[in-house]
Amino acid sequence: MTAQNRPDDGSPTGAEDDAEDGPGDGPRTGTKDGPGTGAEDGPGDGARPRRPGRPPRDAARHLERAHRILDTAGELVLDRGYDATTIEDIARRAGVAKGTIYLHWRTREELFAALLRRERAEMAAEVRRRAEDTPGRLRDLLGLLAAELLRRPLLRASLLGDSAVLGGLTRAKRDDRADAELRAGFGPYLAALTRHGALRADLTPAEHVTALSSILYGFLTIPRLLPGAYVPDDGRLAELVADACGRTLESGTTPTGDDAREIRRATLRYIDFVLEGVRHKLRLSLGTEETPR
Repeated sequence: MTAQNRPDDGSPTGAEDDAEDGPGDGPRTGTKDGPGTGAEDGPGDGARPRRPGRPPRDAARHLERAHRILDTAGELVLDRGYDATTIEDIARRAGVAKGTIYLHWRTREELFAALLRRERAEMAAEVRRRAEDTPGRLRDLLGLLAAELLRRPLLRASLLGDSAVLGGLTRAKRDDRADAELRAGFGPYLAALTRHGALRADLTPAEHVTALSSILYGFLTIPRLLPGAYVPDDGRLAELVADACGRTLESGTTPTGDDAREIRRATLRYIDFVLEGVRHKLRLSLGTEETPR
């Protein structure tokens, strides 16, 4: 996918972009492998210091190059796994100098975090687009989410903690803001659905989240555990996720009129909330938005 088709990344306003993609862009200091062993790598390990607020000379080229590097990183990690993919490998296949990558990200971990953030932003944008053609029930949202996860191996590996693909990234610290984001977005969304008669009122919000998560994780995990003849194709698997969600969590009645319209609005608002959040994080990872001080 080209940079033009990516989710809204904004215009670069962060990393310095003075160098060309030639061999002179390599780190002036540091080891042969350069920074890339994980969270312990600091900006002094061969990376040029970033200058927040200073735009690159060619913002469009800067962003296109960042996406090209991420495209390459995604191909390599699916082929070899995260632990076996080096910055040097990515640079060679992307046609840039190793040091050029450090103009965008200080460490290998930051680069792959950007890759996963881009996948989440693209997934959320596609779910939002497809949700326009549904009644907007919880089962519709879960079916769309499952379908997108099933066709995005990096996100499926991230969700399931697949160390064969993501290696050390599966042991990375979880975002400590996840609970706050869940409360800010998903909690009010579930409350709105319950208020308009879409969800079972005998379950607490925590029980709704537990059941919903169990359905999604269970259906995405089961293909690993069953003989191939018992595993449905991805399209059918997503349908089963939606059906199980509806049967387990929904009220069993069919809201009409104002309730049906409000349920659909609540679902679209929640997807918009998620989409803005993941796009914001992606912009930070791409250096197109300053990190708040």
